[in-house]
Formats: sequence, structure tokens, C-alpha cells
Amino acid sequence: MHDQDAAGASAPAASDFGGRSDEPLYRVVLWPHRSLSDRGFLLVMVFTGAMLTLPLIPLAGTPVALGLLPFLVAVPLALGFAIRRNARDGRLTEELRLWPDLVAVVRREPRGRVLRWEANPYWVSLTLHKDAKLENYLTLKGAGREIELGAFLSPEEREALAEELERALARAVTQAGGPAPQ
Repeated sequence: MHDQDAAGASAPAASDFGGRSDEPLYRVVLWPHRSLSDRGFLLVMVFTGAMLTLPLIPLAGTPVALGLLPFLVAVPLALGFAIRRNARDGRLTEELRLWPDLVAVVRREPRGRVLRWEANPYWVSLTLHKDAKLENYLTLKGAGREIELGAFLSPEEREALAEELERALARAVTQAGGPAPQ
């Protein structure tokens, strides 16, 4: 998913973007798609617990029920852990801001690590790798580094982002006084 206004994203510090406080020409925040809400999580857990309890009812009070009980408790615990872990991993965001003289990407990972990349838009190249292992793999190259952008997006979203970003980069270079990239 991506949003140019990033309504739900926390406001990053100006230091995350080279100390810039002026409004960028282009701004986009990317994050992985999350389809399970907190209410949905609760419903899945209640449904799972109920479905695991049904076969146990006829066996209530027997030694077989006591033998199955640890497994019937472990399944919802493991499922709950896996769903919560997936939700935590979904807190990953990538934010790109573009000015005529600077393009900056800040990636905030779920465990708190923040990665930054900056370059001059005139020297940045955007590549949509159609034949990569990940379909429509999107990279930005500049300042001696190549970074991936939106690897968690769908191929269609990466393609749309590449088109948007290509236009924004051309506009930034033109505003900076250089010739538009080919």
C-alpha cells in the first residue's frame, strides 16, 4: 500500500530527511498490506478455540481428553503468536521525499531500526526489473548505493509507483535547472 499523505503514519523528524523542513515536491509512504484487524484477530481466535473444543466434548472426563488437552491448548497459542508476529512485521514503513536537490528514503523496520538513503535526484536512476526473481522489482540507484523500494508491494503497485516516481524525479530535475532525464 502507499499513500501520499500518510494519514496513519507517525510524523518523522526533520533530521530523518537531511534536516529539511521545507515541503517536498513529492512524498510517499509505503507499508505492507494488513488484512486482519484487532477485531478480526479476536474472531479468528474465538472461532479456532470453539472448533478445537467441539471434538473434545464427547471425550470429556476420559483419559483421552486429558491426553489431547495439551495439544488443544498449544494450537491456539501457536496461532496467536504467529498472527501477532505477522502484525508486528507489518509495522514496516518506507517513506520517500523528493526535493529539487535531494531525494531521501527512510525505512523504519518493526524492531525500531531506521535505515536512511539520500542522493541528488539528477544522478538517481530508477529501475523496474521486469525479469527479476521478484516481479517488477523496483530499485533506486545513486550516491554509490542501490536500494530496493517497496519489495513488500504487489507487482502492480510497484509498477504504478515506478511510473509516479519517474514523473516526480523528472519534475524535480527540471525545477533544479537541469535537463529532464531520458
